[in-house]
Amino acid sequence: MKVSDTSDLWWKSAVIYCLDVETFLDGNGDGVGDMEGLATRLDYLAELGVTCLWLMPFYPSPHRDDGYDITDFYGVDSRLGHFGDFVEVLRIARDRGMRVIVDLVVNHTSNQHPWFKSARSSPQSPFRDFYVWRDKAPKNQPDPVFPDQETSDWQYDEKAGQYYQHVFYREQPDLNITDDRVRDEIAKVMGFWLQLGVSGFRVDAVPFLLQTDDVVDGARRLPDPHAYLRSLRSVLNRRVGDGILLGEVNLSRDAQNEFFGGAEGDELTMQFDFISMQNLYLSLARGDARPLAEALLSRPKGSPDIQWANFVRNHDELTLDKLTAEERDEVFAAFGPEERMQVYGRGLVRRLPPMLDGDPRRIRMVYSLLFSLPGTPVLFYGEEIGMGENLDIGGRMSVRTPMQWTAGRNGGFSTARPSRLRTPVTEGVYGPEHVNVAQQERDQDSLLHFMRTLTRHYRNLRELGWGGFEVLDQPDPGVLAHTLTSGARVIVALHSFAAEPRDVHISLPANRDCLRDVFTAEQVPVERGRATVALDGYGYRWFRLTTHDDELF
Repeated sequence: MKVSDTSDLWWKSAVIYCLDVETFLDGNGDGVGDMEGLATRLDYLAELGVTCLWLMPFYPSPHRDDGYDITDFYGVDSRLGHFGDFVEVLRIARDRGMRVIVDLVVNHTSNQHPWFKSARSSPQSPFRDFYVWRDKAPKNQPDPVFPDQETSDWQYDEKAGQYYQHVFYREQPDLNITDDRVRDEIAKVMGFWLQLGVSGFRVDAVPFLLQTDDVVDGARRLPDPHAYLRSLRSVLNRRVGDGILLGEVNLSRDAQNEFFGGAEGDELTMQFDFISMQNLYLSLARGDARPLAEALLSRPKGSPDIQWANFVRNHDELTLDKLTAEERDEVFAAFGPEERMQVYGRGLVRRLPPMLDGDPRRIRMVYSLLFSLPGTPVLFYGEEIGMGENLDIGGRMSVRTPMQWTAGRNGGFSTARPSRLRTPVTEGVYGPEHVNVAQQERDQDSLLHFMRTLTRHYRNLRELGWGGFEVLDQPDPGVLAHTLTSGARVIVALHSFAAEPRDVHISLPANRDCLRDVFTAEQVPVERGRATVALDGYGYRWFRLTTHDDELF
């Protein structure tokens, strides 16, 4: 790896920050976050160390699914601003050293989209084949994605006289990507936002996008759906040479490798590592690092240009569907014992700090781990200050509460009356009176300052995003000890999932005689390839493997 590579393949050492414009900051006092408010907080994000903003959907929408039901792929929701405001956000972000990616939600539209309104009006509509229709709903169907809301993937439409497919809510009819015109429209949507200056897309529900088995005309089914995904990557590369497709693919490792494009790496640029995330929570519940270690080691090799996106939680439910039923019950018992904390029988609707009972040792250990794992860290807004959820809202929206800037009214999110906010501010010990940016800015020992330290060291230690990963063999199951190696540069990281202090005995290459602590500069001797490292309960340490006379830090 050359230093120039870190610019060409910027996503391999990025710090990605996901936010919902609607809940970040209200700039005009109407109770809704907007582009104007976001623009005024870009300096805050730059100081945090963010290098890439991921904006959740800000397109026109009836908001049946929090903006993922879109009525215009080429627009900006008027409540959030207009194109001038969006372009200002892009310009300021770029000036502050941040790229911007946006959600590409093209598996479906809203049922209020002009395409669907026309499609349902007549079998002769030019948009009829933009969607998937049947005279009868299939008898054998997969379990609904939202089993508390839907009982079928098919909805009868009186006006159309047929059933249409909807993998998600019935208000979100699925697009038919076997239709050439639909595929052309998706390419146009990508080209439009790339022309405005975005650096790529977080691609929603990728496996569902490529699923064409339910198209009635078998001859029209895509013979190789992955060829279509490769074509989208080609569109991206032609328009923006360094753009990315960050895909949501919650499948097995073999399937994830296929969505990367295998050894060629010519489909998705990045994928969220759902399997490691789920096993992180299993490790936390057990106080045993082995489930996480096994998940990380199960990653397919793939192309050197692809990258995994690591996360502690995202905007959806914290899914546990890749764990066994017994493992899932362990995590539920530890972190979501109440029914209202769970959703769909497979996930949690909580943020990390309340799940860990506010224990600062465990919270910091988890975020230290996030930034030291092989891959690119992704933060969800508010994680940097330790925000909690609002279970009174219910469901996935419990974690999408307004950002908490101050201890004042509405947490400094908006000057509007609280009743005008679309989502109420969190109350109690995780409310803005106790958890807010302004307070933590003044406290050098705050979680916010700790996160800034992590992002700074992560960016300075390019082995973290690029290095080859190895789990160190050591006898303590409560500790994850691993290395990331790039050429002659080696980072050693240790994280304890156990409450008691311990000494960790590790074996290292014998040609180095010193571990130098990244955070404190303390030196730990390496003698004949062996070192003993002291860890506090839920402790964490990052080291450079070096020599005593090497001053490079």
